[in-house]
Amino acid sequence: MGVRLVLLRHGESEWNLANRFTGWTDVALSQGGIQEAHRAGHLLRAAGYVFDEAHTSVLKRAIQTLWIAMEELDMMWLPVFRSWRLNERHYGALQGLNKKETAQEFGKDQVHRWRRSYDVRPPSLALDDERHPRFDPRYSSLDPWELPASESLKDTLDRVLPYWHEAVVPGLKRGRRLLISAHGNSLRALVKYLDNISDEEIPTLNIPTGFPLVYELGDDLEPVSKTYLGAHDAAQVAAQAVADQAALGR
Repeated sequence: MGVRLVLLRHGESEWNLANRFTGWTDVALSQGGIQEAHRAGHLLRAAGYVFDEAHTSVLKRAIQTLWIAMEELDMMWLPVFRSWRLNERHYGALQGLNKKETAQEFGKDQVHRWRRSYDVRPPSLALDDERHPRFDPRYSSLDPWELPASESLKDTLDRVLPYWHEAVVPGLKRGRRLLISAHGNSLRALVKYLDNISDEEIPTLNIPTGFPLVYELGDDLEPVSKTYLGAHDAAQVAAQAVADQAALGR
């Protein structure tokens, strides 16, 4: 018998709204993002979904989205596991910068490579930069070599996969129904792995905010099917996001 896995990208954050690179910066949901999280929970509840456990990052926008969705599901009691390995991709020295202004300074093509290429990293943070994760107490238990100063999507996949194999797969193998609330790039990395998407195809993949992505997995944990709840709206949002990125260097 197969199992079900639901991936949920957090709702719009305050820095999404301000068009700023966010990465590991701990930014809250915007009012629009809060509504997107409620919508996600409503879609899950209306479709009759229930879960046995949930996983999220250590960044508040993903945690808030999960809380709101669980409240909509009337499942606030679910055990929740948090890990830095589910964090957003680290955008290095770009974090906090306005995306449009950055494109004007460095050129749309360069910014597009930083944002969408599979194995290209943005400029790294200096070790003494106050934005470096070594100054954040939530990462104090990690070895310094584990803390990124910048990441490509490939790097993000490399840190997500150990969590997938060590924390997620055992639950799925026991038939547990899992909800993962995370970020655009940590989820893109996971979808790349699950769907065996090529390095050349992955730049065009966008995961819209606030629309649950439902996987039905076989006994071997290979995808049998996947669908977005609210599929028509989700497809429109994803297509528009890719078009905007191409046009604006975002």
